[in-house]
Amino acid sequence: MFLHVRVHTQISACTRPNMAVSVSPLRSSFRLCSPLYLHHHCCRVKLRVERKCECQWKWRLLHQTATRHEAVVISGRELARQIHREIQRDVEEMVTQGNMRPHLAVVIVGDDPASHTYVRNKTRAANILGISSDTVVRPSSVSQEELLELIDKMNRDWRVSGLLVQLPLPGHINERAVCNAIAPEKDVDGFHIVNIGKLCLDQRSMIPATPAAVWEIIKRAGIETVGKNVLVAGRSKNVGMPIAMLLHTDRYHERPGGDATVTITHRCTPREQLKELTNLADIIIAAAGVPGLITADMVKEGAAVIDVGINRIHNPNTGKLRLIGDVDFEGVKQKAGFITPVPGGVGPMTVAMLMKIQ
Repeated sequence: MFLHVRVHTQISACTRPNMAVSVSPLRSSFRLCSPLYLHHHCCRVKLRVERKCECQWKWRLLHQTATRHEAVVISGRELARQIHREIQRDVEEMVTQGNMRPHLAVVIVGDDPASHTYVRNKTRAANILGISSDTVVRPSSVSQEELLELIDKMNRDWRVSGLLVQLPLPGHINERAVCNAIAPEKDVDGFHIVNIGKLCLDQRSMIPATPAAVWEIIKRAGIETVGKNVLVAGRSKNVGMPIAMLLHTDRYHERPGGDATVTITHRCTPREQLKELTNLADIIIAAAGVPGLITADMVKEGAAVIDVGINRIHNPNTGKLRLIGDVDFEGVKQKAGFITPVPGGVGPMTVAMLMKIQ
């Protein structure tokens, strides 16, 4: 076994070497059990681990146990605060230069409590960041034609700089038709076919907020992507597919990508094959919507694990719902190099990236 050791020596005529030895942490515990040869420009020192031998002098014990460290937990809340400060600065700079303050218009259909909560969070964030906003509510009985007319009116309103329609929509409304009705330059969600097409062609466009959040987390955490193996669990058109596009495309193109080798898995991928692929991955993006899909035995030592999953499950102890991701957080944390929690990981970053001027 080869072990890299950094040595600092202070040599004098009347003193023995005073050494400070530091060992790079490894992913498994070990004890030094063989002689180490340490070289310095002015001396050569041989340290031998103390051996209990009656016929030999006991040498100084060099005992170094390197225990593996838990993964670095990436706080999406902290990163989101950084982005919020950047957005506030950019907005105020725009207004100072005589430009109109950005305005976000949100359309929500029906009375789904979760959708209304999401919208409140978005508009609250916008107002905090200096972006004005308003919300238009329509009943679940609204026709597709009426909704399209409303979107057309907002497209033509010069005061509206960004527009989003909260999904999902009632079953009688074609979501793709609604997404394509929003003007591409006002398409905050990045779901318009033009923006998706530009994303696939490595051109600058409005990028869906969750994929943009994952990409921003990777970049700000300093996680290397070039030449790395990435596994994306989930192929949704709004999350899995855009994430794969961002990570595999050329870093020198108009919209720089990650230059990674990306594999996408989905519900038809056999469990055994999924495990084989995840064990090869340097970065795992879990976006399948399956609680606890990624477990510790599926992750190689030091991999980065980004958990996009949002799953509400019943807590038998409290009788309440609790939020968990697609990753067994406590187990995977013992092996991964980086990991995002749920809640507090991708979620806050998604809202932040929704507000960011792309």
